[in-house]
Amino acid sequence: MILFVDAYEQWLRTHILEESNSRRRELLEKGLGHGTREFLRIIWYPAVRNFNQLYPEWEVRDFNNGYRYVDLAYLPVGGMKGAIEIQGYGPHAWDLDVRRFKDLCWRHSLLALDDWILLPIAYLSISEETQRCQQLVLSFIGKFVTTTELPEHLGWLETESVRFARRLLRPFTPTELAAHLRVSDQHARRLLHKLVDHQLIVIAGGAQRYRTYAIRTT
Repeated sequence: MILFVDAYEQWLRTHILEESNSRRRELLEKGLGHGTREFLRIIWYPAVRNFNQLYPEWEVRDFNNGYRYVDLAYLPVGGMKGAIEIQGYGPHAWDLDVRRFKDLCWRHSLLALDDWILLPIAYLSISEETQRCQQLVLSFIGKFVTTTELPEHLGWLETESVRFARRLLRPFTPTELAAHLRVSDQHARRLLHKLVDHQLIVIAGGAQRYRTYAIRTT
């Protein structure tokens, strides 16, 4: 995997060079905020391993015909839209006055009404709840993933098993997967063993018969 700093600089430079909107290009040239960069370095890149379909400082219009910018927009093929917002500890918590709090609520409401799937991330959680945030990101991406974004050698049940794991925010048992797929527990265990061999799923805990599984995050 390419080092984060190299992948990050190449990704950001590409967006700057390809951007024709002067407002957004100016924001990108200033560099991303500390919270956004830390989220990408600690959470997104180790979990996802690329910046594909991820757009920094994405411009959206609001109901007052003004402009707002999403910290990170996830825009995979298919028309679905994901917005990742890094909520800083200062301006979004203790120091948040009534006006800014109302504006934050309006911001999130307008994104929701425009069919964005919103993922707010607290800045403190990036360092204090790293693995949990990585799982959250994979579950977020799981809402967009299609069968074409997974390895071609996987069958339908294996593909759906990975999608199931990505949507969950916790380890799961073979019985839970079996109920989702409507197959036997034994069949679900065989599927999970194969996905572990392909390094798409990891064993989260438990003894041989009572193991739990989770999506691979590193």
